[in-house]
Amino acid sequence: MQIPKSLSERVARVHGERGREWLEQLPALVSECRERWLLKLGQPFANLSYNLAFPATRSDGVELVLKLGVPCRELFTEAAALGLFQGVGAVCLVDHEAPRGILLMEQVVPGAPIYKLQSDPEATRIVATLMGELWRSPPANHAFPSLAIWFQAFRRLRKRFAGGCGPFPAKLIDKAERTFAELNRATAREVILHGDLHHANILFSAKRGWLAIDPKGICGDPGYEVGPFMLNQLPACDSESQTMEILKQRLAIFSEELAVNQSRLAQWSFCHAVLSALWDFEECAEWRPTMELALMLEKLAKVSQLRN
Repeated sequence: MQIPKSLSERVARVHGERGREWLEQLPALVSECRERWLLKLGQPFANLSYNLAFPATRSDGVELVLKLGVPCRELFTEAAALGLFQGVGAVCLVDHEAPRGILLMEQVVPGAPIYKLQSDPEATRIVATLMGELWRSPPANHAFPSLAIWFQAFRRLRKRFAGGCGPFPAKLIDKAERTFAELNRATAREVILHGDLHHANILFSAKRGWLAIDPKGICGDPGYEVGPFMLNQLPACDSESQTMEILKQRLAIFSEELAVNQSRLAQWSFCHAVLSALWDFEECAEWRPTMELALMLEKLAKVSQLRN
């Protein structure tokens, strides 16, 4: 079995020795899963990031996806989120052994991502509807992390640079920290969010319509959910003014469909953009383009506040 080089490198970089041990054991784990569920596996999907995923066909002809990753909290909460969604707006979880990093799920057929089939305005409206289908009230004694845990990335940054911000603009980091604290305090309703609902994680099923895949499973304000979508599928060659127009259009549609103030959505998107840049920095990935988007979203938030 050939493990994609980019996946191997990222797993080793992010998980260290645990990741390297997992990579060594991966061929045996794949064989075990194949025999356990009587699966015929295809070639791994393209563009894998942190996990290995295969299209699979069970002996009864059912098409599935086998997903394997280094056992970690993110895989545990993905399994928990899919279990909570119960196939409404998301793929069905068929079986799993999350403590070992194993998930077996429904395969979305034909599985085209939303950006290939819909215009940007229509895709934005569809994902807004999908959000309403996915969100659930937090179960009693749940183990989903809160947004406050995700935003501890700011604390890690300051610890790393002795209270400073390293290569990041100090004013922007300060603004994002304050804005998150204000938004989080003002949260009127918490739900279990998908947490990463961008264009590539929304696929079309001929049988069931639009479905979400790869949820993170995070507890927090519904307004945060728009952030990942706002940052994705923005033409790289466009000017700032063209990108701003796309961002404004998305915010307007989300505000209308979700009945949430545009300024609040822009502020959440700004916070998410800065957080994403910090995560990229932690993983030694390119973070500057995301910070440029954060600046645009900060401008849009100011404009929206003036209008209100």
